[in-house]
Amino acid sequence: MGYKAVYPEEVINGHRAFIARRRALRPSEEYRTPTDAEWAEFVGHFQRRKVAIGDCARSYDTPCVHEHSCLRCPLLRPDPAAKRRLEEIRDNLLARIAEAESHRWYGEAEGLKVSLAGADTKLAQMDQISASRANTVQLGIPSFTDTAGRTTDPANDRNQF
Repeated sequence: MGYKAVYPEEVINGHRAFIARRRALRPSEEYRTPTDAEWAEFVGHFQRRKVAIGDCARSYDTPCVHEHSCLRCPLLRPDPAAKRRLEEIRDNLLARIAEAESHRWYGEAEGLKVSLAGADTKLAQMDQISASRANTVQLGIPSFTDTAGRTTDPANDRNQF
């Protein structure tokens, strides 16, 4: 087994050849320029994913299987800027649960409790997102010995030349 040096140009050319082989296997109509209507529909998909407390992360051209119960949906990515609104929603859920229980609408109360648990989960996610954005990471400045992967030793340097 021998040693083979790989240069960036070889990697790039190899990747381009791989892409060309893959494209040759796919129908050519998949590589056409989209029409204005197709592009508008594609961009509109992402615009319609914006909801009151964040963004829906479901895949392109997929329906909402949760019937827009966003508080309960794991695909909702909450926006910390909407925290006050979500707190209002949670407070409203608490009031509605109390009302349902006072009228003995136990089925209604159970459904609202599921939504309340979802709201609490989303609030916790918002706090986590805010905390992670507030943290800074010190990457430091690497020294030459860190980047070169070796240390200098004057005794060994004399023997190498």
